[in-house]
Amino acid sequence: MANSWWEIRILCDSALEDMLFWRLEKFGCRGTSSETKGNSCLIRAYLPQFQAHLLDLAALSLLIRQDALCVGQAIPVVQWDLIDEEDWASTWKQHWQPQEIGDRFLIYPAWLPPAEPSDRLLLLLEPGVAFGTGDHATTQLCLEALEMRLGALPGMAKKEDEARAIVADIGCGSGILSVAAILLGAAKVYAVDTDPIAVKSTLENRELDKIEEQKIIAAQGSVERVAQLVEDPVDGIVCNILAEVIVELVPQMTAIVKPSTWGIFSGILLSQAKPVADTLEENGWIVAALWKRQDWCCMNVRRS
Repeated sequence: MANSWWEIRILCDSALEDMLFWRLEKFGCRGTSSETKGNSCLIRAYLPQFQAHLLDLAALSLLIRQDALCVGQAIPVVQWDLIDEEDWASTWKQHWQPQEIGDRFLIYPAWLPPAEPSDRLLLLLEPGVAFGTGDHATTQLCLEALEMRLGALPGMAKKEDEARAIVADIGCGSGILSVAAILLGAAKVYAVDTDPIAVKSTLENRELDKIEEQKIIAAQGSVERVAQLVEDPVDGIVCNILAEVIVELVPQMTAIVKPSTWGIFSGILLSQAKPVADTLEENGWIVAALWKRQDWCCMNVRRS
């Protein structure tokens, strides 16, 4: 079957939802959705066929079983099937609806009829197969942290330095945080991701939200690519990826920051917070605030 995808379905206790999102993202799944009924949750995740064999899926099922046992939860039921790309595209979209996040944002699926007028910032999104719909706790925490950092409420004066902020989005995924930063008034975002599909998705969402090309510069790569693109150090960094990747990248970020640079780091399980915080502090950052949601956290940091 050409352009086939694995659809992985997991029926579990709702308390396991965040842990399973993390497990599926680490496994390489490109898109996820969830439905909650009472205390039960049905998670669907999607992965290109070429990225996993049946033995890989069996190993994933074993890891999920171990995750549940470690936290004293019932063992989830895991199933998978192959579907073609057209079915994948229509299946997961049925389960994603508009979301109000924080005080300012309305994340709106691009394929729905136009949204009703609202005083919220409308962020149209077509994530494709890139990570970042606003549905996951880590993305929501990042959006709320960006709102706190950049988002003066209507009628309030915005600080001059915030109004011209240059931001680096490391691991941009769908580009949701890059677009959000521009909607909140940032002057420019350098968005990078090692996945070319994510770069393509970011560029498509830049166009969808009618953002000028020069305001979001998207490229394949990581911190070293930002260092090549920027003329001066950035004012802020947003980074919503896995904790172990953050630990690896933090030392490299010294090349793109200045004494006043701030950072928003998420994708971090609460159990992983200490090693991430230790790495940040060892590399000249201070954790100013730690926000929690379910099993996840977001660190708001600044240079020491």
